[in-house]
Amino acid sequence: MDTNQDVAAIDRHRALQIWITENLKMLPLPERAHGNFFEECCYVILHVPQSPKAPRGGSGDLHYWIGKEASAESQGAAVTFLQRLREALGDGTVLHRESQGHESDCFHSYFRPGVIYRKGGQASALKHVETNMYNVQRLLHIRGRKHVSATEVALSWNSFNKGGIFLLDLGKVLIQWNGPKTCISEKSRALTLTCSLRDRERGGRAQIGVVDDEKKATDLMHIMEAVLGCRSGSLGASAPSSGVSQQQKANVRLYHVCEKGTDLVVQELATRPLTQDLLQEEGCYLLDQGGFKIYMWQGRKSSPQDKKAAFNRAVGFIQAKGYPNYTNVEVVNEGAESTAFQQLFQMWSEERDGKKHKGKNKLMQAKPDMGKLHTQPELAAQLRMVDDGSGKVEVWCIQDLQRQPVDPRHHGQLCSGNCYLALYTYQKLGRVRYILYLWQGHQTTIEDTKALNLNAEELDLMYQGALVQEHVTMGREPPHFLAIFQGQLVVFQGCAGNRGKGPPTSSPRLFHVQGTDSHNTRTMEVQARASSLISSDIFFLVTADVCYLWFGKSCSGDQRERARVVAAVFPGNDMETVLEGQEPPHFWEALGGRAPYPSNKRLPEVSGIQPRLFECSSPSGGLVLTEVVFFGQEDLDKYDVMLLDTCQEIFLWLGEAAGGWKEALAWGHEYLRTHPAGRSLDTPIALVKQGYEPATFTGWFASWDPYKWTNNQSYEEVVEGSLRPGAAISEITAEVHNFQLTRRPSDNKAGPSTLPASKGSQDCLEKDLELGPSADGKDPSISRSTGSCCSSVANGSLPRERLMHQAVEDPPQGVDPARKEFYLSDSDFQDIFGKSKEEFYSMAKWKQQQEKKKLGFF
Repeated sequence: MDTNQDVAAIDRHRALQIWITENLKMLPLPERAHGNFFEECCYVILHVPQSPKAPRGGSGDLHYWIGKEASAESQGAAVTFLQRLREALGDGTVLHRESQGHESDCFHSYFRPGVIYRKGGQASALKHVETNMYNVQRLLHIRGRKHVSATEVALSWNSFNKGGIFLLDLGKVLIQWNGPKTCISEKSRALTLTCSLRDRERGGRAQIGVVDDEKKATDLMHIMEAVLGCRSGSLGASAPSSGVSQQQKANVRLYHVCEKGTDLVVQELATRPLTQDLLQEEGCYLLDQGGFKIYMWQGRKSSPQDKKAAFNRAVGFIQAKGYPNYTNVEVVNEGAESTAFQQLFQMWSEERDGKKHKGKNKLMQAKPDMGKLHTQPELAAQLRMVDDGSGKVEVWCIQDLQRQPVDPRHHGQLCSGNCYLALYTYQKLGRVRYILYLWQGHQTTIEDTKALNLNAEELDLMYQGALVQEHVTMGREPPHFLAIFQGQLVVFQGCAGNRGKGPPTSSPRLFHVQGTDSHNTRTMEVQARASSLISSDIFFLVTADVCYLWFGKSCSGDQRERARVVAAVFPGNDMETVLEGQEPPHFWEALGGRAPYPSNKRLPEVSGIQPRLFECSSPSGGLVLTEVVFFGQEDLDKYDVMLLDTCQEIFLWLGEAAGGWKEALAWGHEYLRTHPAGRSLDTPIALVKQGYEPATFTGWFASWDPYKWTNNQSYEEVVEGSLRPGAAISEITAEVHNFQLTRRPSDNKAGPSTLPASKGSQDCLEKDLELGPSADGKDPSISRSTGSCCSSVANGSLPRERLMHQAVEDPPQGVDPARKEFYLSDSDFQDIFGKSKEEFYSMAKWKQQQEKKKLGFF
């Protein structure tokens, strides 16, 4: 298999790249298809952390994903491609073996709000997810807590159970059915995935209905029974909760792996607690974490043969131990260990020999020379700075779905309710280069985000594809983005005024200044309360009469210099410098009175220490933790109990609607007691409630929005307010209740039958209302026996001229515009398409769409 072209095409500046097996070749998967996995295929996923605070220091993670129906040939092609990619990326890449339904937390952390497992493979997998794809009829079983997945199952009531959540996807209508034994957090997370599917695959234009109580959702239940048939008997019992307890994960064993002659020897060395000195740079070691996960560690001086055989040796060990074949495998080289691997040992040092990374630490301590960025690409990559930010800057604000130019006087003054485009022009080696930043605030709408991307595409066409586009989220701006505004980036809460001429104004307002130079300084508006102050930082308090520049007693001279530069953003008011402890009465009056605030410095960054965030649950009595590897504030949900481990301290974050608050402290103690590294039981444990987070907690997050909790809708409010029945649901309900349906007897000739409109006549509902092809791609009206029915127009009752080349928005009454060809007679269908309906509907959906477009039925 030739992989040279794909290896050469790796874009190291993209966070996520995916390849899929197709005819024993690996083909790149477009971003819009990410998160969809076909069970007959194998995938290779490359994740390259783009943040300087990434959880590990390696060059990335390579995941080899195996669908449950994937052939041995597909698996072999994926493994070969995986090895070639790793050779190109270097030893800093960590390898992972993943199996469908049993993936690692690291894998799931790439796909928010969840993954979808789909039937089929081959050509069907490369048919990319398209908006306006309404010709769908499938049933998805949604599982998971923090990491959600949806699996395509048989379109039948037999697939349902009392503790499950199921999504009936009918193209224009998505019905989420919540089992009576499901909890509200599961419902909420499933609804997030349902909304994501609507937005990604239907362009936001499908209707969502939710069935929490079947007796209160009679219209939706009528639709479900029309598609699934009348339910007979009671629902099945809830499936047992899955999850590996911390007690099982604590059972770690370390083995030395070596060859003696023609034999492979696997010798046990130690059990918990493990120490780092057991790992020798000449050797290869296997770490078994309770049969839950297998690590293969390879020293820097281990042979190439040992490194190449790592996967096979791990799989052989799994088979010898009798572990499930889906057991996860992670292969790491010395110096590129994941945080999860490091924390299996009592102590972990990045500098065991006392010399390692010495030059790097010196470089980080010294102030970088920006003049060397053009001649030292490695420095530019490390600092994420193409130059010092002195080039030309143009800024547009997205308003009314169009880009409006921002006055240069207001460059760098952004609003959390808007999206912005910032075009940066600079020269490198005599050539003009461009970077287009797409900045998105935390309070923007889906429509604004779509308009942002469309306007970026227009600009890219104007510059003949020469723009480098970088998506930036509020609070996570890269250093160069901060530098192009010369350290004067100020983010205001709310939306900008008309035509993007500047931020809204009100009084009083409090702004938090963080940073010591032009490429790390940002100013964010916070709540105008005394509790928002921090002694180690600087704040601007803007009132109607005066602007106070408040210096915390622990701030540095560099911080003060940067704050004086930022002060130029707040003209028109008298500037008054105030030292902590010497504030005038008017200062506290503007903040609503005095209140306690953090007086200590922020926690310093500790080299080699990476915090880890987990969701806590206890489905079967023992503590089960689900890790969120690349975490942010958005991963804290009101229904959660989260555990943040910073090594020196354990934080337990309690969402305002979370159950199990009383158990939280016990969970913290159990986490320490069962930790594989044998953690001290005296480690401090802090309980933090939602909305009351201290700086010692929020400081571990890349960004923190103090307003995040103020306007959060509950699950019930989302269902009641945003997901009320719409036109599509009403239309299908009308078909179920009022339309005249056609029974298809065994001779395939249409005959009239009337569906009663009475809600109490559910037993008379026809079993198979035709709302689209079934999950296997075949037309149900052809494959099913008597008892099936279509809409108000019988199959074959309309002439071709009323169906071909007709506008989608104006079909004949009772005709599904997504399936106009269905209403042709059998003879007309054969004449136009050159095949029978049964042959046509057995084809892949993308081929069906292609023929329909060509023949005027789309």
